[in-house]
Amino acid sequence: MKTPILIAAIFFSGLTFAQEKKQDSVKTKSIEGVTLTKQVFKKQSDRFVYDVAASPVAKGNTTFDLLKQTPLLSSTDDKTLKIAGKNNALIYINGRKTNMDADSLVQFLKNTPAENIQKIEVITIPGSEYQVESSDGIINIVLKKKMSDGTSGNMRMSNSQNKFNASSASFSVNYRKDKLGISANLNGGENIEAQTYTLRNGNDEYSNESVGDINDPNKNIGGYLNIDYQLTDKSNLALTWNSSANKSYNSTVNLFNTVRSYNTDTKVFDTSYTNSRNREDARSYNNSLNLNYELKTDSLGSKLNVNAAYLNYKRFQFTDNGTWSQDDLGNYTTPQQQVIQVLPQLINNFSGTVDYIQKFKNDFTVSVGGNYNKTKTDNDTKNNTLDYNYDEDDGTFIDIKNTPSPNHFVYNENIYGLYLTLEKKFNDKLSGKLGARYEITNSVGTSDNAPTLDLQKIERKYNNLLPYVSFNYAINDKNNISYAFSSRMRRPSFWELNPIRNILTQTNYTQNDPFVKASSTYNQELTYMYKSSYFLILNHSLFKDVITQIPLQGFAKSPNGTISEKSVLRYIRTNFGDKQEMSAMLGMQKSFFKQYLTTNFNVGVQHNINNGTLAIDPTTGDSFLDKDGNPLVYTNNRKSTSIVIQTNNTIRLDKKKTWFLGVNYFFVDKQQIELGVLKNLMSLDMSLKKIWNEWTFALNVNDILKTNVIEIEDYQTNGNYNYIHQNRYNFGMTFSITYNFGNSKVKKVRDIEAASDDIKNRTR
Repeated sequence: MKTPILIAAIFFSGLTFAQEKKQDSVKTKSIEGVTLTKQVFKKQSDRFVYDVAASPVAKGNTTFDLLKQTPLLSSTDDKTLKIAGKNNALIYINGRKTNMDADSLVQFLKNTPAENIQKIEVITIPGSEYQVESSDGIINIVLKKKMSDGTSGNMRMSNSQNKFNASSASFSVNYRKDKLGISANLNGGENIEAQTYTLRNGNDEYSNESVGDINDPNKNIGGYLNIDYQLTDKSNLALTWNSSANKSYNSTVNLFNTVRSYNTDTKVFDTSYTNSRNREDARSYNNSLNLNYELKTDSLGSKLNVNAAYLNYKRFQFTDNGTWSQDDLGNYTTPQQQVIQVLPQLINNFSGTVDYIQKFKNDFTVSVGGNYNKTKTDNDTKNNTLDYNYDEDDGTFIDIKNTPSPNHFVYNENIYGLYLTLEKKFNDKLSGKLGARYEITNSVGTSDNAPTLDLQKIERKYNNLLPYVSFNYAINDKNNISYAFSSRMRRPSFWELNPIRNILTQTNYTQNDPFVKASSTYNQELTYMYKSSYFLILNHSLFKDVITQIPLQGFAKSPNGTISEKSVLRYIRTNFGDKQEMSAMLGMQKSFFKQYLTTNFNVGVQHNINNGTLAIDPTTGDSFLDKDGNPLVYTNNRKSTSIVIQTNNTIRLDKKKTWFLGVNYFFVDKQQIELGVLKNLMSLDMSLKKIWNEWTFALNVNDILKTNVIEIEDYQTNGNYNYIHQNRYNFGMTFSITYNFGNSKVKKVRDIEAASDDIKNRTR
């Protein structure tokens, strides 16, 4: 009970600032009314701009909720944001990448009120000056500028009910006095992530079905502290500290397994039952420190930016996975196998970046810079497998075989990068940008107990030249057209390289792969916009050596000729051929009926072409056979065409602009992915919001139709099939209270992009 009481105490302490905020609000109400009449969505050079400064969409929402309602953005799992036609979206604030790892960033966005946001910029194809990977796009959150000294902030509490109850709270404050600016945020919460799984795999002669629940309790706390000091009129020095912690103890997996195998002697199927019970304790810590120096070199906006950063990431994980024999009624009989794992991961990174932007009077800009990253990951894994030999006649154990398989995997990586970008505004109608990045990556992975000699030391050295070009042409006041091309690479995440197994059942597990190499991506996009309200986007992406997870199943045959007694299913992280994605998106962002209805609507079509083949487990060299000894190969040479629909609507219910109804909907048609056919996803969400002075009360109901459920199905020509059904209990409701206090004109402290930000994105 201590946590809710503490949260309430922090929340209501903000009432001491209420009078100052109330006086200031009188001055700003008329301004907000004017802002609503502006065009809120438009194309500018290399980005789309969504102006939400005084829109009721932002009031009372979290930043994550606001981003989900931004044109071109969506989230199907309520954890990750996706730009239409892109794989991932990186979050920037005021042009600076957020200084948090992926998990902490999600919690931060969900616990941060959106009232201070001026606009959101969506950069679908970033220029060479940005350190991004693959087909990643950028979401840049621009905060409102507040010029006078003083203190401002906000507080938010929320409570959600899905399968389980969850609560969260956040407190943000911003202080400025003369040359000193300080901003801080503290957020935390607790929840239980619940999932129900159905996993099926096999063929006509053998099948394995696992059905059950996964419950993952989480407690998290995080925050940041920014200190910015103006040394001179032209220079600033800033120190940023980010910290987050997550604790997930007693996370459980409980699966009932049914195995059917065709008996050639009796000509019938033999059926056996087992129960897999997995308990996991995990905790993680992420701390980073960044020092930034900025020097303005002239009045045109030229500047030098220098960053030095240190990142320390720790994750400790203990798992106890047991498999028991069961009868068809679910009664436990005898233990079969127990796997105990200790899976720590330690990451230390030092990073440095230097950027210089030179602007000329003839609207010509030259940007040049470089970065250096030195990273060491240490994974000292302990793994003990206990196989139980049980005498069913007298009820005693004959033997317990203990097979320890520790593996200390250390990965060292050095990355050097240089970029040059030339940008020119030729006239009021035409502008263009040309650039390139050159990156050098050297890495060494060593293992003291690898199963093969090839795994004991793995060295990678590769150089990449990554060009970029774009132009923007304003035909007239109503019509605008732009084009962009970019080449990028995607390095594997550190956890993908650590050669460990995450066990789900006795014959089903995921396997990471230290042999994974970087993949390449080539993106191009053509955009047309009409009246800053209607747009058409045509996109094409080519992926080489795609990094993904592939299912291999059958009787495993090791390089020495040994064949497993049971058919196994391994989800292997590896490079899997090439892929193309082509999409066409037609959209609208507009207000109707004198601002009573604000809507953004996107409808598009996406065509996927997959081309990959995998026959050998790259981590062990195992091949896979059917029951008759024939080799099995996993292939995905399929195409798919799917429709995507998204609409977000805000309805003003009263003249005073205090009551609002939100109706949001998305539909993603079935499409071919690496694991098989992902069936359609759909969700209808509604919200009701009341604004009362500086308070905002909101009720959100998500996935009303209970249709946002993942279902993947794959059938191979060799007879193998694989089926996944995952219910994440997205249906639920959230009630939140937000309070804004202090002087709303306080200028925000600069948000600094840490030198280690691109490394943070690979920790999870």
